[in-house]
Amino acid sequence: MQPRRYGDAGQAFPIYITVVGGLLFLAFAYFAVGQAAANRNGAQTAADAAALAAAQDKRDQLEGAWVKAVLDPAKWQGIFEGNAEGLVPSCWRAHELAAQNDAQVLSCGPDGPLGFTVKVETNKSVGDSVVPGTAERKSDAFATAVIVPRCVFDPPAEDAAPDVLPQLSCKGVNWELDPDDLDVLPKPEDLFDVHLAETQANDE
Repeated sequence: MQPRRYGDAGQAFPIYITVVGGLLFLAFAYFAVGQAAANRNGAQTAADAAALAAAQDKRDQLEGAWVKAVLDPAKWQGIFEGNAEGLVPSCWRAHELAAQNDAQVLSCGPDGPLGFTVKVETNKSVGDSVVPGTAERKSDAFATAVIVPRCVFDPPAEDAAPDVLPQLSCKGVNWELDPDDLDVLPKPEDLFDVHLAETQANDE
């Protein structure tokens, strides 16, 4: 009988350990990448929600201003352009929605008269992993939401009768406004669209 060759098996064992160790490291590295991606996605979700919330709050205020000025068509255009009296800051809604998505607002401000840009940071870090420096690393993201008027109208002529209001045409829906019967008026979503214009997420 041929004697067993234990030498070859002994030499292969360290190689096997090295390969298995490398595969485990890669597995943990991919897990760390997944953790970071999940954190970035959370930051982006929070930023999107915060920016949309601020824009929707201003949209609702603009609709309220329009209702108050419905009998004064000369003020309509300014309101549809985002300018109206009595508007209050809307970034409180951004802070509220960011908190609901486990993040905090780093900055929030108007982006023109009909937009808001919000930057947020996650409350949680990526967490411990085999990738150095991830334990305390948080993700941040920003988003810009815009308000888009949905309606057009012909401004009243200087000699127009005061009891005649312009017709609003809002994306195919025509509103015939009767000064003597204003019980049914367009809602905020009838007058304005709100949508995201730009987004981006990063790891700090």
